Amino acid sequence: MFVDLTLFPLDTIKTRLQSQQGFYKAGGFRGIYAGVPSAAVGSFPSAAAFFVTYECTKSLLGAGGALSAPHAAPVTHMLAASLGEIVACLIRVPTEVVKQRTQASPFTTTYHTLLAALREEGVRGLYRGFGSTVLREIPFSLVQFPLWEYLKILWSRRQGHTLYSWQAAVCGAFAGAVAAFVTTPLDVAKTRIMLAKAGSTMASGNIPLVLYDVWKSQGLTGLKAASDEGRSELPAEDKTSATENNKQPSFSWDTPWLNVYSRFGLGLSQTPVGHPSPHCRSRKHKN
Repeated sequence: MFVDLTLFPLDTIKTRLQSQQGFYKAGGFRGIYAGVPSAAVGSFPSAAAFFVTYECTKSLLGAGGALSAPHAAPVTHMLAASLGEIVACLIRVPTEVVKQRTQASPFTTTYHTLLAALREEGVRGLYRGFGSTVLREIPFSLVQFPLWEYLKILWSRRQGHTLYSWQAAVCGAFAGAVAAFVTTPLDVAKTRIMLAKAGSTMASGNIPLVLYDVWKSQGLTGLKAASDEGRSELPAEDKTSATENNKQPSFSWDTPWLNVYSRFGLGLSQTPVGHPSPHCRSRKHKN
């Protein structure tokens, strides 16, 4: 929650940069905490849903069979993380829809945004963008986790001893930045779909159509507008590690690093991290 509140202004700026109406028409730098109640409400239950699903899936997959072998641990972690993200999105997406619409309309309130969404499309409208969110979360995990583990193993072997928390955080920062850079176009599509006017073509959730529309109107810079949504919750691997050791307009290409502090900031206070083991998000989490 602390990280959510600290980085929420950056998330607001990201949403407005990716909105179809443009940064300044979406509010610019005004009301940068618009939508924070929605993020606060969804933060705890979505994180809990991820934790429970991830740990249960990891235990079941590792209990026997081919995935119980040590060399299959990365596959187990990725499958568990993917399922965890899908379950967490059942809670995260409705709060994300309300949050982003409030961020893009800073002169309204979270409550009025929720009522408007229910009045126009019902409960189904709160899940607009569910598919694009899941399609963004899973590739992010598939890119981030293997790279993070590889960097930790490589660094640990080179220095001849286990990594400290700041070293694991550096590895995670780089892996998170790469994953954010790769998946930013999907995040842009998610934002456009959630913010689209009810009944419009973009609101239908056709991701290829949305990406083509952005590319046609803004080119590559539009697809790379801002960065990952900056969820404050740690990724699956970070969540597990933390638990076992006590998860329109163009913008700067450096923006993916904004997501790093959201996803890995908590790791800076951990005790030294041991050599990566078979048992070892924000966002969402974003939120």
